[in-house]
Formats: sequence, C-alpha cells, structure tokens
Amino acid sequence: MNNLQWTLASVPLIKALQLALSFLFWYSCFNLQVCSLWMSFGVYVTGVLFQTACFVSFLLISHGYCIMCERLSVTERRTTAGLGCVFYLTLVGYRASVPYFSVLLLLNYFISFYVIFHHISQNLLVLREQLSFIEDEDVHTMHDAVYTKYMMFKKFQATMQIVALAETVIYINMDNSSETYWLRLLVREWAQFCIFLYIGWTFRSQDLTPGFSVMPNLKSKGETVVPPIYSIEMDAATFRDFRSHPWHIGVPTARSHDSSQDAVLVIIQHPHA
Repeated sequence: MNNLQWTLASVPLIKALQLALSFLFWYSCFNLQVCSLWMSFGVYVTGVLFQTACFVSFLLISHGYCIMCERLSVTERRTTAGLGCVFYLTLVGYRASVPYFSVLLLLNYFISFYVIFHHISQNLLVLREQLSFIEDEDVHTMHDAVYTKYMMFKKFQATMQIVALAETVIYINMDNSSETYWLRLLVREWAQFCIFLYIGWTFRSQDLTPGFSVMPNLKSKGETVVPPIYSIEMDAATFRDFRSHPWHIGVPTARSHDSSQDAVLVIIQHPHA
C-alpha cells in the first residue's frame, strides 16, 4: 500500500469513531439517563474532521499524489494544507450557526471543487498525450499502466461531479424541519459510504499492472512526454560484473540536481517475474 491508500483507509476510521461515539452518547442518554457533554463534543469534532479528511483526500487524488508523482511540490502541499484548514474552520463556524459562515462555506466549496476539477483536467490531458505518444511510437510497454491511470481519473472526475451536486443540494436545501431531518441524514450517510467505497475500489493497489508504480518524484512543469523505453538482455554473469557510473537502478540519473532533462530511469526486471 502506498501513502495515498493509507490516507484513504484512515478516513473511514474517523467515520467509524464518530459513529461509535454517537452510539455511546445516545445509549447513555436513553438507558443510563446520563448525557455526556464531552462525548457529544467528540461526535461534533469527529464529524468535522471526517468531512475535512474527505476533501483533503480528494485534493490529494486530484493532484495525482502516488499516481502521477511520488510526492507533491511545496506549493501543492501548502495549497492542500491551506484549503484543508480553511475548510475545517468554516465548517466549524457553520455547524455552530455563526452568522455568514454559510456563505463562507459555500465559497470554500466552490474554490475546493474548482481546484479539484482543474487538476483532474490537467492530469487527464497529460495522460491523453502520453497515450497518443505510445500509440504513435508503437511502444506498448507502458500502455496498460497509463491507460489504468487515465481511467482512474475519468472515474474520479465523474464521482466528484456527483459529490459536488450532492453537497450543493444538501447545503442549499432550506427545509430544516425535523420530519425530514432523519431521512436526509440517512441518505447522506449512505451516499458518503457508497462514494468512498467506490473511490477506495478505484484507487486500490495496482501491483499487477506492469509499470504502474513507475512515476517521477515530482510532476514536471514543462512538457510531459513518455520517455523512450529500451530493452537489453544479459545473462547473470554479465549482469553481476556490470558497472556503469551514469546508470542507477530505479532512480533518475541526471548529472546535476538542478536539471533532469537528460535523466534516464533504469528498471531491472527479473526474467522469471
């Protein structure tokens, strides 16, 4: 499991903690006639943390974390952290019925969804260019991996459209009557469960897809193309004595840390793998 999958796995744990605290709170209220203020506060905080963690996970996926690159740039990390903190604070104010925080929350939703869809579109454009390059150059070694990533982002884009529509309906709905509260709560809980189940399945481990884990440390700001792929064969004795200073197995081999234009990625595949 990579870091993205660990992050996605931690989000349902926060939800499970919220549901457990909620069950204990209502159980103690009805059966023990003791309603703990701290336990209700724990339900409130874990609910806010869950929604914040959801959107941070969506932002990480849209940036292509562990899909298009191994780690995010400093700017991407600061943007994700900033949006996450602002979303958390505005959600706290909205839940506490602070005046005008509903407007701030809608504005934060708009900015977050804009960032998510913008980066999804960028990644889809890059992957389409890579697929076109692979087909034009008749290099099919990386086709399955690139196509798998492309379909991941297409499915994620459709899922985010559903999430954006659902959040808009929930927060614009002015009907706050108690008769429909439990129905809306039930629909929302099941929608969150199905959405995260689908996203978790879509971004599951792809170890069986050859070349899926081959990615740069950081996304390139310039033109992104698939590098040429060469294949050589040698016996065990020759490989044991093989020495080449400019080549490093599994890492870029740029001579200068400032420029990686001439970098070469060397991957050794076991013949019986």
